[in-house]
Amino acid sequence: MNALPKIEPRQRLLAILQARVSSTRLPGKVLADVAGAPLIVRQIERIRLSRMIDGLVVATSEDPSDDPLAATIAALGVAVYRGSLNDVLDRYASVVRDLRPQHVVRLTGDCPLIDPDVIDAVASHHLVCRADVTSNAYEPTFPDGLDVEVIRADALLKADTEAKLNFEREHVTPYLYDPKRHFRVVHYRAPIDLSGLRWTVDEPEDLAFVRSVFDALYARMPRFRMQHVLQLLTERPELSDLNTRFTRNAGLARSIAEEEAARKEVDLP
Repeated sequence: MNALPKIEPRQRLLAILQARVSSTRLPGKVLADVAGAPLIVRQIERIRLSRMIDGLVVATSEDPSDDPLAATIAALGVAVYRGSLNDVLDRYASVVRDLRPQHVVRLTGDCPLIDPDVIDAVASHHLVCRADVTSNAYEPTFPDGLDVEVIRADALLKADTEAKLNFEREHVTPYLYDPKRHFRVVHYRAPIDLSGLRWTVDEPEDLAFVRSVFDALYARMPRFRMQHVLQLLTERPELSDLNTRFTRNAGLARSIAEEEAARKEVDLP
């Protein structure tokens, strides 16, 4: 079921795109239509423009709800791995054990405006700095939705072995950022702080924003980049008003709060 193509020894950077249909806030968003194709297809088109990554695997779940997603990805000729629905860290680790890349580029399937140049910049910075994990999102300066993390494969496998908390396993990388773990963490920052911009898709309003951007740019410029979206927002500032009321990384914050609440219940006399 998960026969993945063997990655060549020279291929040190493997992009793993996590995605599932059963999103809690906007179910089915990865298959929602964006400019005439599923959102996940539009995102893969953009990832494939990266010059740094050597391979791409979509990591989804074995849940039947993800059957249409797996079929859509396979039709593109992209490798699919299917694993745990909620233990996303295990999905990543399983792909790494199978393909044995040196580094993993972690991407999430709710970012159809991902910029391949940003992927390449973070990956290049990671290699130059010889970091365990390099992120442009943990200390954000890029728009929400251009998130990239690059992780040494051995660090990710160590996290998989040692991480126990539910939110660490659902959100893949929190264990690596814990200063008690002593991983070498490097942050990649934009020249100016754009972290107040929201380009991810978690809510219906986010999807409306992304559709508006693709409707304005895709037909005449299918390889548009971050700077083209910024220019569009300068010309049409009303687009940014579609989804500004939502909080960045709300899903992670909710998972941490749930974990803390559960631990307090256990500690009660």
